[in-house]
Amino acid sequence: MPPAFRHLAVAAVGAVFCVAAWAQTATDASRPAPVIPLESEAPPKLFVYPPLAAPLARGVVVIQYRTENTRVIPVFGKNAVNVSPRLGHLHVTVDDWPGTWGHTSGDPIILVGLKPGMHKMLIELADPDHKIVAADTVSFTVPEKASKSHEH
Repeated sequence: MPPAFRHLAVAAVGAVFCVAAWAQTATDASRPAPVIPLESEAPPKLFVYPPLAAPLARGVVVIQYRTENTRVIPVFGKNAVNVSPRLGHLHVTVDDWPGTWGHTSGDPIILVGLKPGMHKMLIELADPDHKIVAADTVSFTVPEKASKSHEH
């Protein structure tokens, strides 16, 4: 086979592989992304850490947390319960207050203005329909001098 034909044959084989790869990619792109059924996903977990020491010394409570197997975002309702990966939000209660607030981001929980003394914060991980799936409580003491440093 003359060299010119060999180069042409190699180019033709390369073109066939390119077309085959393009066709496979186009087919894969038209398929829906694989979804893991919720019942086979690992259960949601919530990890709450003690307040950061430096802000607490000034009377500012900064609670960091993380979740596993749930993304904390502001999505609510029965239809969102079946989304994979799981979605959720936090319910936060301080010192057994009758009210609870919703925390809907991955940002730390920040609380200012508590009286000096012992406090506790109940943090619950809830699904989009408000069913509690995990919870943790953190206790802390707001120092006496913190409130005086803010008085002017």
